[in-house]
Amino acid sequence: MGDISLIAFDADDTLWECQSYFEKVEEEYCRLLAPYAPADKVSEALFATETANMPLFGYGCKAFMLSLLENAARVSGEQLTADEVTKIIRLGKGLLQLPAQPIDGVEETLKTLHDAGKYHLVVFTKGELLDQESKFKRSGLHAYFDDFVVVSDKTESSYHRLCRQFGIKVGQLLMVGNSFRSDIEPVLKLGGWAAHIPFRTVWQHEVVEEYDHPHLMRLDDFSQLKNLL
Repeated sequence: MGDISLIAFDADDTLWECQSYFEKVEEEYCRLLAPYAPADKVSEALFATETANMPLFGYGCKAFMLSLLENAARVSGEQLTADEVTKIIRLGKGLLQLPAQPIDGVEETLKTLHDAGKYHLVVFTKGELLDQESKFKRSGLHAYFDDFVVVSDKTESSYHRLCRQFGIKVGQLLMVGNSFRSDIEPVLKLGGWAAHIPFRTVWQHEVVEEYDHPHLMRLDDFSQLKNLL
């Protein structure tokens, strides 16, 4: 790890909490649609709708809101009332105002890494640009980073572009994140380094089979990065 010069950080559920808010919205959404279908059926149909829409809508709160509305129309047999539509839109808008409060240990660790002056630090996240930029500003973490990069999806090619942007080889990259699927596996396949910090909840779409790797570090909490580096 002595060659690492760039540390990239996932945002949602790595720097600040996110998925738990989506789950609360989904619970309220299922209660709202209870007259039309049981909660497990609503959730199952919603995930199928989200998955089908990803190639067109991508990720993020706005994509989620559109899937909420489409799924509700389908589950209700096109019988949604104007009041129910308004309530669903309100639920989606609430996600655009998440607190973005840094998770315990995040700010202290970022300050330590930033002050050390050994690494470029960058946020590398996927989703909708305006939404992610807004959360980043609300988090108060911008002073610790050299850049903030939002991509439509975290693919091997997007990690290659990130490395080219900073003029480094993939072996000089350390990716820190909670999602094995998006933050860890693509980087390991390219020959980079990864630090996996699981969050207490994970989106169903991000669940994959995990494995050990010589370039993979598994951490219990964010503050352990200071000792690792």
